[in-house]
Amino acid sequence: MASTFMLDQVGLIIALMMGAIILAMGDPYGLQMLLLIFFFLLISVIATKYGARSKKMLDIFEGERGWKNVLSNGLIPTALAVAFFFTKDYMFVLAYIASIASITADKFASELGVFDKPFFLLGMKKVKPGTSGAVSVLGTLTSLSGAFVITLSAVYLFGTPLSTAFFLGLIGFLGGFIDSIFGVLEEKGIGNKYSTNFICSLSGALLVWLVF
Repeated sequence: MASTFMLDQVGLIIALMMGAIILAMGDPYGLQMLLLIFFFLLISVIATKYGARSKKMLDIFEGERGWKNVLSNGLIPTALAVAFFFTKDYMFVLAYIASIASITADKFASELGVFDKPFFLLGMKKVKPGTSGAVSVLGTLTSLSGAFVITLSAVYLFGTPLSTAFFLGLIGFLGGFIDSIFGVLEEKGIGNKYSTNFICSLSGALLVWLVF
C-alpha cells in the first residue's frame, strides 16, 4: 500500500492519522474533505509517475515520500479542518479547498512542467528541469489546470458554486506561484522544499480571506 501511494511507512502512518482527524473534525463535511485530499494524493501519484523514465534520466524523479512531505503538504489542511470544528465558520472549508488547490497546482507544475524549457524567475535565465524557483509555459498551464481540477471537484463534493470554485482555482494557482517565488530563496540556500511546500499550502488558505 505504501508503494502504491508512494509514501514510506512513517509517511503513510502520519497521512492516515491526518485523514482520521480531517474526517472527524470536518463534520458535517468531514467525508468530503477526506475525499478531496485523497483525490489530491491520487492525481499527484499519477503526475509523479508520468514520464518517470525521462525524469529518472534527468535525475529528478522522486520515489517514495516520507513524513516531511506529508507534513509540509497536509499540516495546513488538517489544521483548517480542526479550526472548522471549533468555529463552524465555512470560510475554513473554502480555505481548505484553496490550500489543496495550491499544493496541487505546485505538484502539477513541478511534475509536468519539467518537460518544457524552464526559466529561473530571478533573471529569467534558462535552467535545468527540476530547479526550484523556475517556471515554464507548460508548467504554468498544468499548474492552472491542477488548481481547477481540485476546485471543480469541490463543486461536486461540497456543492460549491461555480463562481466560487473559479476564484478558488485562481487562488490555488497563485498559491502555486508563491511556491515558485519561495523556490528562488530555496535555490539561494534559504529554506528547503518542505518549507516551500508548507508556505504554498498556507498561502492558498490565507488568500481566501483576501478574496472572500
